Amino acid sequence: MTSGELTVGLIGGTGPEGRGLALRFAQAGLAVRIGSRRAERAGQAANDVRAALPPADVTGHLNAAAVAGCDLVVVVVPYDGHAATLTDLRDAIGEKIVIDTVVPLSFSGGVPGTVAVAEGSATQQAQALLPTARVVGAFHNLSAQKLQDLDAPMQGDVLVTGDDAEAKAAVMGLVARIPDLRPVDAGPLAISKLVEDLTALILSVNRRYGAHAAVRMVGVEP
Repeated sequence: MTSGELTVGLIGGTGPEGRGLALRFAQAGLAVRIGSRRAERAGQAANDVRAALPPADVTGHLNAAAVAGCDLVVVVVPYDGHAATLTDLRDAIGEKIVIDTVVPLSFSGGVPGTVAVAEGSATQQAQALLPTARVVGAFHNLSAQKLQDLDAPMQGDVLVTGDDAEAKAAVMGLVARIPDLRPVDAGPLAISKLVEDLTALILSVNRRYGAHAAVRMVGVEP
């Protein structure tokens, strides 16, 4: 499948991370379908992306329509809507590859952390809720602000988890289309909690240094 043939659907893609990923995917030449529970929000997000990157192939839809119109699903909803959204979309998603980017963040006194997930992680929860889909975890540790700044190159590695080798390879190929990002195979879905927890650590570092830190695995050859 070539980049021109691949359509990516962003479920809950109207927030900062969703818009940022939409921009980077569109910049890489992919068609993007931004989904939302509200069609007008999805349409506005798509308009904003096209304005920043004309003539990007980006359109807005209700979540179910975004799923129906895409080859690969990316979940970017807040964690408190994660389970309900995926349950509603289970039949529409079917056997598609699903990239779950969701982190179950919590804050106590301004200190970031993660909440316990019965399945182990948000990514594992996605697989449990979507038993026929091929779920892969990725894009957890990127700065939404940097994703949206097309004048600034992305830096860092994207840690990719999954139990389906073919699906994981497809997602790693997608990551590689974004300049200056490198996909790293982090292991099976069972590792996903460690990757998600790392986001809280990065937020803590960013707060102290006024930075937008990224993950870089040194000593790992492509």
